[in-house]
Amino acid sequence: MYLRYSYRVYPTVGQRQALSRTFGCARVVYNDALVLRKADRSRIPTGVLAKSVITDAKKTDARSWLGSVSVDALQSSIRDLDTAYRNFFDSKSGKRAGRPVGLPRFKSRKDSRQSLRFSRNGFRIRGNGKLNLARIGDVRVKWSRALPADPSSVTIVLDPSGRYFASFVVDVEPDHLAELDTEIGIDLGLTTYAVCSDGTVIDNPRFLRKAERKLKAAQRALSRKAKGSKNRAKARRKVARAHAKVADTRMDWLHKQTTRLIRETQVIYLEDLNVRGLARTRLAKSVHDAGWSTFRRLLEEKAARYGRDVGVIGRYEPTSQVCSACGVLDGPKPLGIRTWACGACGTSHDRDLNAARNILAAGRADRLNACGGPVGPGVAIPRRARPVETGTHRNAGRTGCKPRAADAAGIPVLQRGEDVNGKGQSCQYLDPSAPL
Repeated sequence: MYLRYSYRVYPTVGQRQALSRTFGCARVVYNDALVLRKADRSRIPTGVLAKSVITDAKKTDARSWLGSVSVDALQSSIRDLDTAYRNFFDSKSGKRAGRPVGLPRFKSRKDSRQSLRFSRNGFRIRGNGKLNLARIGDVRVKWSRALPADPSSVTIVLDPSGRYFASFVVDVEPDHLAELDTEIGIDLGLTTYAVCSDGTVIDNPRFLRKAERKLKAAQRALSRKAKGSKNRAKARRKVARAHAKVADTRMDWLHKQTTRLIRETQVIYLEDLNVRGLARTRLAKSVHDAGWSTFRRLLEEKAARYGRDVGVIGRYEPTSQVCSACGVLDGPKPLGIRTWACGACGTSHDRDLNAARNILAAGRADRLNACGGPVGPGVAIPRRARPVETGTHRNAGRTGCKPRAADAAGIPVLQRGEDVNGKGQSCQYLDPSAPL
């Protein structure tokens, strides 16, 4: 499996200028290739496209400065364009799951985030720990941890706060942990970040809310600066650094929580929350601050790496309305009601803990494929039931099925998948003589 390892890099002043020049050249090549792809609706081969926007363009006066940067970074930008088109067509045809992907768009030099990628031919790691980039030189890297394998590519990223990062792609084998017999359901929320079915409660850290005062002060200072001035650029970087600190703190916390859950639990069940819909309500700031989508993504990625399982139940399951003790649907309740008593069995429930237990039960039912069986923790998979005889008359039982033969007891037996009326309808009866 492929993983990314990101490290902070510290280029010198000259190396920053070279990186800025490479960012611009890669952006121009990408935009020129996109113009050709839009003009010619047919599929242009990558080699022909690279020859047109790189090799031939260098010989012209308008694009002669493309020769001052690494050709590997320019070729990578064309491969990025091919990937963008492939993702678009896969999304339109249904091969790519998730949110719809649109057509590639032109890149702007005013984008707050710049990036470029080097393949194996464009970089190497020196013996002294520095990262050598083609046409840029040896860049100092802050190695916070060792790379598990030789990287296949590296992406240099300039974020809005002015920091540089090197993101390496490595191919590693899954490191499966010892199997456990623990399963939990997790109910995500805003009052408390998560409530587990075993009673564990994870408090909501609210990183954005805690940093709002500092962010507001930095934003007010930015609004006072004249547009286009150097002071405004300094104030913009200050605002970006404040936001980056909040994002980095949140990501560090999410990594620690998900790693702990993966190490202590074999199977984790979540609810498919409509995060995009909730982000358009009055709770938008709190929903974005929680980072539920990132929490789920990290759980799924780490589960695949460490041999765990993550199950997701449907978003329309009434987890907050069903009594986890007797299974009676008690009806919807306002968000202000945090505890309630079941009208059937009288059990008192905490709203979030009851929902987590229902998520666990529904997740187990989906995972164990309990067809027709009761939904509840610890319920065994039901055995295949013997079909019930409904009569021996013509068309008895399922509509469109005709008896074809009889067994020793005189019960009509139909062949599975047989077209009985010429309309493509096939009978799905079980053989009465089949063992249970």
